[in-house]
Amino acid sequence: MIALAGLSLGELAAFVSDHLRTRGIDVVLVGGACICIYSDNKYSSFDLDFITTGMTSRQKIRAALAEINFTEEQRYFKNPETDYFIEFPSGPLAIGDEPPGKISSLPYHTGVLRLLSPTDSVKDRLAAYYHWKDRQSLEQAVLVAGDQPVDLNEVHRWSAKEGFAEEFEAIRERFEIRKSG
Repeated sequence: MIALAGLSLGELAAFVSDHLRTRGIDVVLVGGACICIYSDNKYSSFDLDFITTGMTSRQKIRAALAEINFTEEQRYFKNPETDYFIEFPSGPLAIGDEPPGKISSLPYHTGVLRLLSPTDSVKDRLAAYYHWKDRQSLEQAVLVAGDQPVDLNEVHRWSAKEGFAEEFEAIRERFEIRKSG
């Protein structure tokens, strides 16, 4: 088995994702870990949130992760070799009321990581901003849009469909300034 100590968040996520895939468990990384990866660690998270894309029992996930020395503690899976921990939020895989547009794949020496696209990561963070007024989530969305190719027209379409067209127009300039600066 690969030594987990010293792996970056992306390397660990790819390793775990590949291991689960070999056990018939397909997952997609979502949440703050995507922001870390897409912002080149300008945002930090120690939480790897995976959504399963098929029917998989918690027991099957627990058994697969035990093979790589992760044990369940309350709702998290932890390994003594790393400060990162794993969580499986309930699905389905969705951004607001619709499925993600595209699942991205990033290759690492530890495996291939499937994760939300930069555009869907921005929408995911904006969902928290719109619904819970979480300003940190807005800042995370702006970070990703500044460092990655993000389809702002798609973000606008999605925002309108979610009922937040005016809110998006009020913050759109922040994305465009970050992109040009």
